[in-house]
Amino acid sequence: MTKFALRYPYLIIVICLITCVVGVTSLLRMPVDLFPPINIPVVVVATFFSGMPPEQIENDITGRFERFFTLASGVDHIESRSLPGVSLIKVYFQPGSNPDTAVSTIGNLASANLRRLPPGTLPPVVLKFDASSLPVCMITLKGEGLNETRLRDLGQFNVRNQVANVPGASVPQPFGGRYRQIMVYVDPLKLEAHQLSVMDVVRAVNDSNLILPAGDVRIGPFDYNIYANSQLRDIEDINHLPLKTVGGASVMVADVGEAKDASQIQNNVVRVDGQKSVYLPVLKQGGDANTIAVVDGIKNAVSHLLDVPKELVTKVVFDQSVFVKTAIENLIHEGAIGLLLTGLMILIFLASTRATIAVFLSIPLSTLATFIALGMGGGTVNSMILGGLALVFSRLIDNSVVVLENIFRHLELGETPEVAAEKGGQEVALPVLAATLTTAVVFFPVTFLYGVSRFLFSALALAVVFALFASYFVALTVVPLFCAKFIKSAHGHGADHGKKSFSDRFNGWFNTRFGAMLDKYGLLLGWSLKRPWATILVITGVFVLSLGLFKFVGISYFPRTDPGQFVINLKAPTGTRIENTEDFIKKVEEIVREEVDKDDLGIVVANIGITPDFSAMYTSNSGQHTAFVQVSLREKHKRGSYDYMERVRRRLRNDLPQISAYIQSGGLLDAVLNLGLPAPIDIQVSGSNLEAAHHTATELAARIRGLKGVSDVLVPQDVDYPAIQLDIDRTRASQLGLSSREVVGNVITALTSDGMIAPSFWVDPKSGNDYLLTVQYPENHIKTLDELQAIPLRSAGKTFPARLDAVTHLKHIHSPTEVDHYQLRRVVDIYVATSGEDLGSVATSVNKEIGETSLPENVRINVRGMVQGMNASFKSFSLGLILSVVLVYLILVAQFKSFRDPFLILLAVPTGLTGVLITLVITGTTLNVMSLMGVVMMVGIVVSNSILIVEFTHRLREDGKPLLEAITVACRVRLRPVLMTSLATLIGLIPMAAKLGTGSEAYAPLARAIIGGLAVSVVLTMFIVPAAYLLVYGRRQTKAGEVLPTTAKQGNI
Repeated sequence: MTKFALRYPYLIIVICLITCVVGVTSLLRMPVDLFPPINIPVVVVATFFSGMPPEQIENDITGRFERFFTLASGVDHIESRSLPGVSLIKVYFQPGSNPDTAVSTIGNLASANLRRLPPGTLPPVVLKFDASSLPVCMITLKGEGLNETRLRDLGQFNVRNQVANVPGASVPQPFGGRYRQIMVYVDPLKLEAHQLSVMDVVRAVNDSNLILPAGDVRIGPFDYNIYANSQLRDIEDINHLPLKTVGGASVMVADVGEAKDASQIQNNVVRVDGQKSVYLPVLKQGGDANTIAVVDGIKNAVSHLLDVPKELVTKVVFDQSVFVKTAIENLIHEGAIGLLLTGLMILIFLASTRATIAVFLSIPLSTLATFIALGMGGGTVNSMILGGLALVFSRLIDNSVVVLENIFRHLELGETPEVAAEKGGQEVALPVLAATLTTAVVFFPVTFLYGVSRFLFSALALAVVFALFASYFVALTVVPLFCAKFIKSAHGHGADHGKKSFSDRFNGWFNTRFGAMLDKYGLLLGWSLKRPWATILVITGVFVLSLGLFKFVGISYFPRTDPGQFVINLKAPTGTRIENTEDFIKKVEEIVREEVDKDDLGIVVANIGITPDFSAMYTSNSGQHTAFVQVSLREKHKRGSYDYMERVRRRLRNDLPQISAYIQSGGLLDAVLNLGLPAPIDIQVSGSNLEAAHHTATELAARIRGLKGVSDVLVPQDVDYPAIQLDIDRTRASQLGLSSREVVGNVITALTSDGMIAPSFWVDPKSGNDYLLTVQYPENHIKTLDELQAIPLRSAGKTFPARLDAVTHLKHIHSPTEVDHYQLRRVVDIYVATSGEDLGSVATSVNKEIGETSLPENVRINVRGMVQGMNASFKSFSLGLILSVVLVYLILVAQFKSFRDPFLILLAVPTGLTGVLITLVITGTTLNVMSLMGVVMMVGIVVSNSILIVEFTHRLREDGKPLLEAITVACRVRLRPVLMTSLATLIGLIPMAAKLGTGSEAYAPLARAIIGGLAVSVVLTMFIVPAAYLLVYGRRQTKAGEVLPTTAKQGNI
């Protein structure tokens, strides 16, 4: 390869220029996001039947769909929530499945099951969902003089229609406000007086409000379209609508009630900074959508809204793209600082600006070649890829440094630059290839990772591997070509014999000090080679003792990052009305404003209750007694999010003990890693007997609250929601000419309108928007059971109506607030949050408590959440790491044609592990997938250092040097490139290890693991590998009758 490059220099230059042009183009065209695409398709099926309680939703809708969905292929698991009036089913497919095929399959199965649903059920909505289910931003709406109904209407029909077209954005219906509805409020006393029931009014209104075409007629030479007044035009028309006529006199709607342009009963309240408001969440669709492009598109659309009143104020808040941009900018900043420090280190060692340029050519060329490969594969520019490149920058020059050092060695022997470049490149081609392969193959464990981490680290590993192989080709082509044309002497010597510059004086000083250090190392090496067994045993003993530090290292799935926000999930006493829940939320907002510094507080958004419509898919609330409060901090907040979370947590426990609270970060990182689950530890108690499962969960949660390291524990489900059992006496109803359908229809209409059982629509002639036209009692009209039992009923053939209490019996009961399923089984969740980053110790304590729990019959406990991904990833990582070491060994066997030499080379790995453990303990860093990835990269680096020593020792012995002298000379000569590449790596990673900015917390463990492992390994490898080499080959020579020399000259090499 080197010979080819020297023979065809222009071809190499053209290839480099093409790489630059195409690489820059690919980089600019690639989308930017925090993470690479995570292809875990999730399909959501939402079905609505307002007024139906959770257990009926579970049995009549959710269960039927779930059993049908098991027929789909490629399903990983199915989750569901049965809420009042809402059935939500999430179908998770196997990673890598085609999301379009997944949604098509579930849609077909849902359509096939429609006839099995209760009459009146709305057709299900089937949507493709993002696994994290976290909004990338929110659009808040407020304005002076605009009430909740007007704000909701503007958000639904004006704002949403204009922002929903942004590519990659999924914009649900608005949260908060009041949904405009044309209401016919009827008075039960007037209904009885006129011998009417509520359903009589419904039938009369629906029969007079029809969307029917009247056709056309051809009269004479023209064709006329016919417009009939079959649809009611306005409120006055509705009030004058006749309900029945007796003796020539008509009973009008106005005689029994009043029609109003009002709103449906409010079940969801949104407060923005203490003011009732409306907001639209914006989610990222799956596939190629990226956070920055989606948020930028939303901001552009919001700034150019049309047909909205001037009083409307729209604002984009909780912008997740800020975190993404800041994290990527910090990564680039840290990478640039590290690159600068690396260049300075290389310049000091090489003492030549031209040589430093030759080495640094590998970085831009390798990086751009990587972006070409990633762009062709449809990749994105994300933090994992940039983090991998920032980490590998210092390793990209490794191959070039080895080639350059060897070329300089030939220049010092008096060879011409062209000959030195050719021989220098060809001699180290195989060792450099072996070092590249061993560094690349250690990323093999990535293929064994589980779930989300597999997609994250596959991108990082691909970027690193592509860059490493690109650097190999650059080192063997571009570097020799550069040296042959532009470098005439080794290490900058011999070029100028006149007055020395500052750089010359500094280089002389450095070389003198480095030579003195070499002499000291030579003495220590000679001492250790005289006692090889003692050297090996001492270093091995250090490694064994360091394993005891493992118990002091915390374990987590992923490093904790500061998202600049947090979410408080709240649950008031079961059955609390939404007005009273709002009063609790006002107190929570006050606590937040008191605990969060004014200069740090951004915005506070509260979402109370739930509406049985599309918005139910995007909320964790289950009823009027539940809410969540989102708190956003300013960009440059002085205190961290987790500090504020702890302060708010303490205040809530002291001031509002009657409220159950669970505080989570609400950040994009946690949402992606946990696939949208709110808790890192989600204990699921499953069983067909919901009361027994809930009792077990409640007792277990009480014990877990006392565990060390646990901050919050929440059981989101309840089974004691106050309810009223309505038992119809069918015999008595039949005698009065009433059916169960008529009785229940009158009850649901009187209380919550006929919107579900007999919907009718009114079209606003001004805007063209359609609204429900419904009949019901005035809000809050029924205050007692007696008033409820007085609802008038009337059969079609009877003149006089009956009352509800004539055909029914009422009794108080308790019911569940929601019924959740996992894999078709009922589950009760226990959300457990940790106070620190250490997830492993808390999970161990939780598992111990679970093991000591006595379970009722047919009740089981499973642990899900982030801890599940952590355990699976750690297990697969361990297996993959062992296999990667085996692969490294086999590659080295093929390279060195020996089974002993790879063993000697791999002795550097245990010393590196010692350094990793020491660093993690000293810095208080947890063992997580990032630090494990640092261990993987460290293994490849330290193996490369050992290869240089063993390979050069063999070459010196082939040249005729005695064993001990060959070992000593090889260690002294190779110490320079080993130190040069290792120090370049260490110094280059210091900015990343220091956590200089937002988002860099995620990569600090990775950098620290490499720094600690490499620093200790460099020191110990330079002693243990020579000692082991001496023992192995010394024994073979002794058996062959060769006498070992006892000393070696320590002169300058």
